[in-house]
Amino acid sequence: MTPRYTITAARPQDLEVVPAIELAAARLLAGHMPESALEGTTSRDALETAQRDGHLWVVLADDVPVGFAHVEVIESDCAHLKEIDVHPEHGRRGLGTSLVRHVCGWAAAAGYQAVSLTTFRDVPWNMPFYARLGFEVIPTDELSPVLRAVVEDESRRGLDPSRRVVMRWASLRPSRVEVRSSD
Repeated sequence: MTPRYTITAARPQDLEVVPAIELAAARLLAGHMPESALEGTTSRDALETAQRDGHLWVVLADDVPVGFAHVEVIESDCAHLKEIDVHPEHGRRGLGTSLVRHVCGWAAAAGYQAVSLTTFRDVPWNMPFYARLGFEVIPTDELSPVLRAVVEDESRRGLDPSRRVVMRWASLRPSRVEVRSSD
């Protein structure tokens, strides 16, 4: 039987499951990033802060978390999609798309002008996925100091900056992602 999927603000009990989702989804990137990065998870403190601040959403399969989106507000006019993961057992069902749309809808409703993210330039299901949802590459010479710092932090964690790309979805462009809040 196919579960009923819903997106909701993360509940405190959901924080127990998020690291397992992260680790399972990271395995899809084996060969694209260092093993040390594949084994890392978001700290409990960071998850608790995101949950408390309303910056963490989960996809529930019936009542069990199977995916999540974690946003940080690192610039006053832009929400940064720090991470989005769907457990591979629930992949290829549009859940990642629904999470991205949910985040974009939240950002627009909250008055942010954009949503930024970093992703792999050369992994087929990364940059093209976000481009289909209306995200555009930010040229390196146009990165804000805060986004440059994000790329530098990723580099310190072993991610090759030449394989990474920073992208942005602008909420002021109505021709972009169709934002649906009931995904």
